[in-house]
Amino acid sequence: MYSFPPVRACIFDMDGLLLNTEDIYTLCANNVLTKYGRPPLPWSIKAQLMGVPGSSTGDVFHDWARLPIPREVFAQEQTEQQQIHFPECRPLPGAEKLLLDLKDARTTTTNNKVEIALASSSEKYNYDRKVSRPETKKLLGLFDKDRLILGDDPRVQHGRGKPAPDIYLLALQTINSSLHQSVTKITPEECLVFEDSVPGVEAGRRAGMRVVWVPHPELAAEYRGREKEVLAGRIGLVEIGDEWQLGEIDDGWAEQLPSLEMFPFEKFGIEISKRDLGVEIPEDR
Repeated sequence: MYSFPPVRACIFDMDGLLLNTEDIYTLCANNVLTKYGRPPLPWSIKAQLMGVPGSSTGDVFHDWARLPIPREVFAQEQTEQQQIHFPECRPLPGAEKLLLDLKDARTTTTNNKVEIALASSSEKYNYDRKVSRPETKKLLGLFDKDRLILGDDPRVQHGRGKPAPDIYLLALQTINSSLHQSVTKITPEECLVFEDSVPGVEAGRRAGMRVVWVPHPELAAEYRGREKEVLAGRIGLVEIGDEWQLGEIDDGWAEQLPSLEMFPFEKFGIEISKRDLGVEIPEDR
């Protein structure tokens, strides 16, 4: 097994990981499907769409849906539903506590501050809708504004969204550029990516970073028996080449967790404040 250095940077996806937006995406799609007499979106289809750019107008969805309207009309009506329902999204269990713990965390052996950043495929106009509630605004406010990398960031080349590694490498670059000149720059292998989607896991692996996969329970069920391929980044929902960037089965660079609750900090060389653990720290005498 590879001997990993302590994690110095945690980079988070947003949709379906920090916020319950995957359930809202499903709700919005189903509202349009119901309107045209079609059945609800099954997870066998949704699993092929999550994290895939342009999937709502792609062949996989429309070959299944067989809607009596053009793809462009479906996309517009789904967008209208999202405008209504995105403001209803909420933080997922464990998200706020994990980010708060990391804000004061240090590496166990080198005592470096653990940095955090967000790397989301969500475009700015949708991001703003998703953080309109007080609790979601508070959650995403834990990230420094210059460390919020979104899907329409001009620094991410068009067509190079996840599963390409670009957005995660940009997040690391942004972190490193903000470090004091006396601090050693963080390397990809010192980064831990948090993802819920399969293409997102692949993006993290392609970036040369460690990955924690926290899938929706229904998505996990769809990939039961193929978890090792997911963790290696080898499902290949979107072909982009560069096979050398992918991981190997059981290489130890990625693992699956059921939720963000009870995160095993020690396993990644991270130590959190004793105050966060509910332990009183006595006053100096």
